[in-house]
This record gives sequence, C-alpha cells and structure tokens, in this order.
Amino acid sequence: MEHPGFFERAGPFSLRAMAEVAGASPAGEVDLDAKIKDVRPLDAAGQGDLSFLDNPKYLPLFTQTGATACLVAPKFAGQAPAGTAALVTPEPYRGFARVLALFYPDALKPKAARNGAGAPVDSVDGSARLEEGITVEPGAVIGPEALIGRGTTIAAGTVIGYRVHIGRDCYVGPNATLTHTLVGNRVTIHSGASIGQDGFGFAMGRAGHQKVPQIGRVIIQDDVEIGANTTIDRGALRDTVIGEGTKIDNLVQIGHNVVIGRHCIIVAQTGISGSAELGDFVALGGQVGVVGHVKIGAGAQIAGSSNVRGNVPPGVRWGGTPAKPMRLWFRELTILRQLAERKDLKFEDKDGGE
Repeated sequence: MEHPGFFERAGPFSLRAMAEVAGASPAGEVDLDAKIKDVRPLDAAGQGDLSFLDNPKYLPLFTQTGATACLVAPKFAGQAPAGTAALVTPEPYRGFARVLALFYPDALKPKAARNGAGAPVDSVDGSARLEEGITVEPGAVIGPEALIGRGTTIAAGTVIGYRVHIGRDCYVGPNATLTHTLVGNRVTIHSGASIGQDGFGFAMGRAGHQKVPQIGRVIIQDDVEIGANTTIDRGALRDTVIGEGTKIDNLVQIGHNVVIGRHCIIVAQTGISGSAELGDFVALGGQVGVVGHVKIGAGAQIAGSSNVRGNVPPGVRWGGTPAKPMRLWFRELTILRQLAERKDLKFEDKDGGE
C-alpha cells in the first residue's frame, strides 16, 4: 500500500510567482507562465519541478537535472542544462526556503498528535488502524490515520503521530515520539527516542535565520534497534533512512537526509550531520562526529572520539581528528609524545614561563 504522505501540497504556481517569492530573476528567455507543481532535489526533479543549487559540490547534478527551473547563484546560471530555466539569486537556499513554505505551509511548525482541543491524552484516534494483538499502554497517544502492525507494543507515554506506520512485532518504549516516520517489522525503539521531527535547516543571513520547511520522512527498515534518547531528524527533501539490521546506541543524533546502510553499528554520543551517507556494515565508535555531505564506505570502522571531515574508503580503519588511516594516526600520536618527552626542548607558555 502506497503511503499517502505527511504533508498537503499547494499549487501549482507559475514560474513568475516562484521568481517573485524567491527574489530571483530569470536568466535569458524564460516562459514565466510555465506551471511548477512541486519542489524536488536536483537528481530527482523532472518536468514541472523546481530545484536549487547552493553547494558547489552538487554542480554535476545541476548540469544534468531535468527540473523545469532551478534557483542558482549568478556564477552558475550559465551551466543550466537545456530545458531548465535558471532563476538567479544571490541566496538560492533562502529563496528555496520561501518557495518550500509556499508549497508546504503545514511543514513550517509541528502539529498536534490528536485533532481537537481537550482530547484525552491516553487515546487512540478513531481513524488509526491497529491490527490484532497490539498492546497500547496507559498514556500513549496514537494519532490520525496511524497504522500499527500485529504484535507491536506501544509503551506508556509514547506519541505516535499522524499517518505514522509501524510494522509487526515492534516495541516502542516509554515516552518515545514518532512523527513523519515509516517503521518496518521487528524494530525496537527504546525510551525517550525522538524520531521524525524537523531537521535543523535554516537559511542564515543578516536579516535573520529563515526556517527551511522539512518535507521528507524517516524510513526505518526491518530489525533495527534504536537506543534511548536518540534523535533522528526527518529529511528536508529526501528521506532519512536507517538500513535493515542497523543497531544504534543511546544518545545518538542523526541529521536530516542521512542514509545509513544495512547492519551498521553506531555507538553512544555519536553525531551524524545532514546528508552524510554510510555504507553497509559501517561501525562508528562512541562520540564520533561526522560532518555533512560525506560518504563512509561499506565496512569502514571509525575509532571513538574521531572526527570525519571527508569521504572514507570502504573497508578501512580510521581514527583521529581529522580521521585518517589508523597507522598514520598512531604514528602521529607517537611522534607527538616523543616530542613532548624530550628534555632538550623547552616550551614557553602564554605568560612567557617555561
């Protein structure tokens, strides 16, 4: 069964309206009466879609996009492919945020789990669908059009939001919150986890930081386990994906658009920034930090407290800040220790003392 989506889309709107809302100007001859039906990433956009280019890293995708129009900075306008209208603005990301808000105004702020004021807090919405053999403990709230599979337990104080789907034989622990999320079978989510909330997306500027609506979802595949107080943000345009069999420890933060492969291990207090991608069987030690838009290859292992700032090849073992091959990291540490222990070297502190 195809999921109906979490947000209602407005429109279509003319390209002229898009340009006005985004504060952009068309480059060259453009049919401003053309209709825009939706907003999509560069590599998924087609006719009737609008996209944007803000990060030069995605320039190759821009030159091959099938979008009807794209918001771009002036220096990239000349590289728009045939059939794609370039809407030029010095702040494409801020302009795109305004366009997103026009198409998806409901995504600008969270909505209540239940419709109507005064609804009892320990309630299941009448439009929710629950298969047989489900346990719903006191204080749980199950929102409109939610779907929960056979053998699943929803523990006390848990909130299951609008149109959330949870598969069979799952466990959702006390005081967890799930919105904008599709969950597979045999998934365990421990207490206090927050899944599907807004990704941290703001177009920064001197006029203030403009919120970028987050219209993606969280997809949790079969046999995943998610630790207590872990947070997983929904995608901005794409989905945030947790692959089959992956195990996530307590107190992990996973940003919007992150894609985690199958059977990964992610240890406590790790933070994975938006749009990072982890291949299958990746292992991240405790307190690892992963910057956004990087790829960690299948089977790679990252030592605890390391900082990943660039792409990591498959099958390697890296560590350090910034993360590097383990042998090189150990060599650097050894040399630094030897320098620090040398008696013939003198070091002055900031006050001029030895």
